[in-house]
Amino acid sequence: MLHEQVASAPAEGLARQAQERTFRSHDGTEIFYRFWPAVSAKAKGGVVLFHRGHEHGGRMAHLVDELRMPDYAFYAWDARGNGRSEGERGFAPSFSALVRDIDCFMREITARDGIAVQDTALIAQSFGAVLAAAWVHDYAPKLRAMVLASPAFSVKLYVPFARQGIALWQRIKGRFFVNSYVKAKLLTHDPVRIASFENDPLITRPIASNILVELYQHAARIVADARAITVPTQLLLSGSDWVVRHAPQHEFFVNLGSRIKERHVLPGFFHDTLGERDREKALELIRPFLEGQFAAPAATVDLKQADIAGYTRDEADRLASPLDLLSPKGLYWAVSRAFIRIGSWFSQGMKIGVGTGFDSGSTLDYVYEDEPRGFGPVGRMVDRTFLDAIGWRGIRQRKLHLEELIGSALATLKAAGRPGHILDIAAGHGRYVLDAIAKSAERPASVRLQDYSDLNVELGRKSIAERQLPASVSFQRADAFDGDGLAALNPAPDLAIVSGLYELFCDNALIARSLAGLARAMQPGSLLIYTNQPWHPQLEMIARSLTSHRGGQAWVMRRRTQGEMDQLVEAAGFEKLDQRIDQWGIFTVSLARRL
Repeated sequence: MLHEQVASAPAEGLARQAQERTFRSHDGTEIFYRFWPAVSAKAKGGVVLFHRGHEHGGRMAHLVDELRMPDYAFYAWDARGNGRSEGERGFAPSFSALVRDIDCFMREITARDGIAVQDTALIAQSFGAVLAAAWVHDYAPKLRAMVLASPAFSVKLYVPFARQGIALWQRIKGRFFVNSYVKAKLLTHDPVRIASFENDPLITRPIASNILVELYQHAARIVADARAITVPTQLLLSGSDWVVRHAPQHEFFVNLGSRIKERHVLPGFFHDTLGERDREKALELIRPFLEGQFAAPAATVDLKQADIAGYTRDEADRLASPLDLLSPKGLYWAVSRAFIRIGSWFSQGMKIGVGTGFDSGSTLDYVYEDEPRGFGPVGRMVDRTFLDAIGWRGIRQRKLHLEELIGSALATLKAAGRPGHILDIAAGHGRYVLDAIAKSAERPASVRLQDYSDLNVELGRKSIAERQLPASVSFQRADAFDGDGLAALNPAPDLAIVSGLYELFCDNALIARSLAGLARAMQPGSLLIYTNQPWHPQLEMIARSLTSHRGGQAWVMRRRTQGEMDQLVEAAGFEKLDQRIDQWGIFTVSLARRL
């Protein structure tokens, strides 16, 4: 549902008139935003402003005129729980929910005003800059450029062990709120900005403890994995910042994978970089940077050869390199492997993992069930710990996202008059597909599940029989990387699903062959659902302690950034439409359309 009206007066006395709009985000929350149309008949592009924590889009509105970019449309939202947007003040269900709000906002801009993401730039400050960086990292949009001002990768809480204390108290008491006591005079030297901050009724002082805790977790992830970000980026740092630490900001810049990147430290500036008394110094850096990026062809970095030469290839090679057994690390991981073996005597899940591989269809099916089993109470306790590992929690969330997008895809196909033939090229035991179909309001014309493992095919057929599904649901043995075999499938799939497969193979040539076979089989308008693992917090533990389904070899994974995976899909002839990612940033599920 959309609402639009012209503001009775421009925010903070601006010359350009703001329109006031709202949109419904992913969970129905109504998000308020301001829109300033370009002065020219056709906008050269869009610039989206993201405010710092506790504030709202009106606090960024002065930039619309001060940047002196009249030929560009400007947008500024109030993040949920802030300003005039819906939501409990200072609260969001999770940090990732706020990041997904950005994705919904950008889709709103494209749908409402026709400004594509590749014709859009971001200017984000403080907490908003971390959200923006997380969105670019996790969703890999084809953004033209972004400017990050004093990103709050690490907030100065001043009280010793405050962050750890907040996390501990939240575990004990549940979610609570932390008030910001930062004085306006420590944010800026501008007396007008100080006065407006102190008297603004839309300022939200409290912030929910879950958001504060997750801010640190996601910031650490984004800083460490900034090589995944290839968007042209300008970083502006306040030289006398009392609110956030400088070290992670510099580390982020060093790690950035962008070929075009700038870093500027503004001496004497307080935290409100873009609201400082001398902010024209910052604006004189932003203006030429953005105009230069809009004037130049989009700076796309080819990631399709990242399996041959790329930082995730280097990471995987390090994890595959053996350790000296008598070294401290060698001894540590030897003990870890021993504990896994001992645990398999008690835990049913660990026993299945040791026997079939921790990446096997049997292990994943057990993880989906999420019911601890083992030898007595101790075994069930060990199994519960096993099932609660963050990777398995991410797998179960991935299943929910698969079910959501499968249901959505079937509805889209029905609306287009397509029969809805489903193909899953590596279904494991098929549980997530069969559960998704059972929950969907739309019924597919046929379901063909495939897998290379005889055991998976046998157990998948057993599951189909137990569910008493019709003959239109079948399970066949096939090679997911046989491009010619996929291309010859009849009926041609209207919806193809690839879940948890490509993540297990580092070679992009294999992935390209599989995707090309699917593309040859699928008619224009058909849909593809694919998964990816752009990040994992336990890569070394997995590589050093767990075995794979391939003959008991070490389970060494090469991560693909979301940008790399999306480029492989696009090269095969698909256009990405939508994406989901879990709250830890581990697994993504994406929807694409055959062009």
